[in-house]
Amino acid sequence: MQLQPIDLSIIGLYLLSTVFIGLYLKKRASKDMRAYFQGSRQLPWYMLGLSNASGMFDISGTMWLVTLCFVYGLKSIWIPWLWPVFNQIFLAVYLSTWLRRSNVLTGAEWIQTRFGNDRGGRLAHMIVVVFAVIGVLGFLAYGFVGIGKFIEIFIPWEVVSPYVPFHVPLALVPHFYGIFFTSIATFYVMLGGMLSIVWADVLQFTIMTVSAVIIAALAIINVSPEALQAATPAGWANPFFGWTLNLDWAGLIDEVNTKIVSDGYSLFSIMFMMMLFKGILLSAAGPAPNYDMQKILATKSPRDAALMSGFVSIVLMPIRYLMISGFAVLAIVYYQDLDLMNAGRLDFENILPSAMLQFAPVGILGLLLAGLLAAFMSTFASTVNAAPAYLVNDIYKRYINPGASQTRLVRASYLVSVLVVIVSTLIGLFVESINSVLQWLVSGLWGGYVVSNVLKWYWWRLNGMGYFWGMMVGIIGALLFPPLFAGVFEDVVTDILPLYLFPLLLLLSGLACVITSLLTRPEDPEILKNFYRTVRPWGLWGPVHQQVIEEDPDFQRNTAFGRDMFNVGLGIVAQTCLVAAPIFLVVRENMSLATTLVVFAICAMVLKKTWYDKLEQAPANA
Repeated sequence: MQLQPIDLSIIGLYLLSTVFIGLYLKKRASKDMRAYFQGSRQLPWYMLGLSNASGMFDISGTMWLVTLCFVYGLKSIWIPWLWPVFNQIFLAVYLSTWLRRSNVLTGAEWIQTRFGNDRGGRLAHMIVVVFAVIGVLGFLAYGFVGIGKFIEIFIPWEVVSPYVPFHVPLALVPHFYGIFFTSIATFYVMLGGMLSIVWADVLQFTIMTVSAVIIAALAIINVSPEALQAATPAGWANPFFGWTLNLDWAGLIDEVNTKIVSDGYSLFSIMFMMMLFKGILLSAAGPAPNYDMQKILATKSPRDAALMSGFVSIVLMPIRYLMISGFAVLAIVYYQDLDLMNAGRLDFENILPSAMLQFAPVGILGLLLAGLLAAFMSTFASTVNAAPAYLVNDIYKRYINPGASQTRLVRASYLVSVLVVIVSTLIGLFVESINSVLQWLVSGLWGGYVVSNVLKWYWWRLNGMGYFWGMMVGIIGALLFPPLFAGVFEDVVTDILPLYLFPLLLLLSGLACVITSLLTRPEDPEILKNFYRTVRPWGLWGPVHQQVIEEDPDFQRNTAFGRDMFNVGLGIVAQTCLVAAPIFLVVRENMSLATTLVVFAICAMVLKKTWYDKLEQAPANA
């Protein structure tokens, strides 16, 4: 099935709506930097939560998750812990509150509140800016090519080429589509800043919700439990696992067994333990300096920041997994009808677009495509908005033109937004030749992020020099270790090799972080005391707490560590229920669905008392 006029009309109406939002909100957004990057901190927490959820509902991730659900069934609910998805629970329970209390504009500016403005503080500040900008460029480069290839499946070039006044080589058709759609996203972000992102995201998440419900309904109507059971191996509908995966697709779809081996997930218990260990540390480090952090800083208060982060899981997980499980179930039962060949080989990542073409009726296909297009543009737009926040506020304003007016800063943000998109597009044009370099870069940045950013919250003695060198050693190690140790771990799949090397990376970057901090002088006591009073973290802050008590005997130590860890554990269980429940609904495992909903209800009632009610006691301007 190809797109019909009604499908194209739905997509066109959506695109025009985003342009209108940018034009309508331009005046309000251009008032000053706070208005442009944070919507003047007047946006409700639930709108920011919807926006954040929309930004996480990206096309590439959704295609990957559909493939995981197809291959691993209910056991696929654990694999996204690689990211880790439960970092939103850590944010909701306490980290969003701590971050928002700083009252800053960007994550790099936050570093000054912790390390000051001496040499160490400036180095720490600079490496965060570098981390943020390279991360943005890397994502945008892949994103623009990804959306182009996705759209090419649905809108063949021979249909569009008569209306294009210049020649486009076939090899560059995905890039042409990518440039077209990213230009629209850049336009409304550049004009309306955070305001247009949030309002466009609300529209986009509405489209995605309708799309997800429709595709789940199509799966429920067209696939009987008996047909699904006959088409899947034993254990596919069971989320629990033993030492090994124990999923055998032989005689059903033999190629899937090859996929499982190539993924490297056969020894599932070992993978699970490593994912959990790494995920907890990444989550405890707090949000990376990207759109997630920017939306936390845009909330009205620390309480709203916590509510926003909690709301993300509640709205994102059920809706996203209705769509994922719907496509996966249809694809399994009607596997023979799908075209999964790509360049002469079987590509399971084509399940999502192939299933859309095969199963979505006229009109619904346009809505689904608009929904996934909206998912891409939401993530792209939020990422584009993050780059000028760092380059303009943390570089241009701080080092180049400290006396710049708010109007000049906003105009500089327009320019930076366009330049960032142009640079990432140029990178994307050569993405095939620099694929390994970009993968190294992204892996290195994330690998180097962990130790320094865990210790910055919980250990008073960490200083700017320790933070900088911990990040540097971590980044360099993550870049060099995979090629160095590839021969040692010959049986480990390349994609998951960084997971096996993570403990060594953690040890070396941790040693660099701690040793450098102990060999250099501590931060200025006034900076540490101000940070401790403002953020009020728990952890190893004894000497600073003693100094604060001497000046203010009424200051109360944060003793919520035990309660926060209890809430994190309970929140992860609740979030996992929100992932599993829509899959159980679509595959019609009614008893498992009822059990999952009961567990979620119990978690929600306890969290109401141990988390939500405690937020009520926090002052609005904390």
